[in-house]
Amino acid sequence: MPTLDSVGDDQDDASATSPPRRLSRRTLSLIIGAIIVLVIGGMIGDALAPTLVDKHPLWLITLNARNRNLVLVVNQVDALPYYLVGGFRLLLSDPLFYILGYYYGDTATRWMERQAPTYGRMMRTAERWFSVAAFPLVFLAPNNYICLFAGAAGMSIPVFLALNVSGTVFRLWIIQVLGNIFDKPIDAVLGFIQDYRVPLLILSVGLVLFSVWNERRQGGESEIAGLRHLEDELESEGEPDE
Repeated sequence: MPTLDSVGDDQDDASATSPPRRLSRRTLSLIIGAIIVLVIGGMIGDALAPTLVDKHPLWLITLNARNRNLVLVVNQVDALPYYLVGGFRLLLSDPLFYILGYYYGDTATRWMERQAPTYGRMMRTAERWFSVAAFPLVFLAPNNYICLFAGAAGMSIPVFLALNVSGTVFRLWIIQVLGNIFDKPIDAVLGFIQDYRVPLLILSVGLVLFSVWNERRQGGESEIAGLRHLEDELESEGEPDE
């Protein structure tokens, strides 16, 4: 795992990759449980998007604030709830993965790489980029594994939070600008969804189920099953050598 020599002057390379402190079993269980809830919420949001996107747009981005959902709802809600709900949902999982990376380092990184073959390849590519562009990546693309890398590499909490929060606000602002520019095409997409809501709902539910099945077919666990095993894996692999 790449380290950040420029972040946290009192941290050396060894502490950046293998933090000496560990979470209590209870705290670890709470963090993993929260991540599982967010994963389930994201799946529900994806599956029900054709129903929620125009009828309950804030519920949609509460469940899953992926970019396409934000683009579709940005012109349907006021700016304040858009930034509050969208920002809260985007930021909710980031510190959880940062904490896992910070306390469990390469053990947590290896676990995430194993969850799916395709996902693992994406992570290894991102890890190479992270070693040379950590700060821009946390600002521009703070997804789960980038936040995990930030914790494992020893990025300080103030720096991580500053980049993460400012980058999230910037992302929401860019989407708002794009929503204003492309309001007519977005309205056309929403009209299409309204006209074909039922078949699109069936399709979206089917795609969610297919993604879970395909991940297992390629040799990985489902994301939820993998998270259930993560606690024991981190506890066992994280034990110090005697």
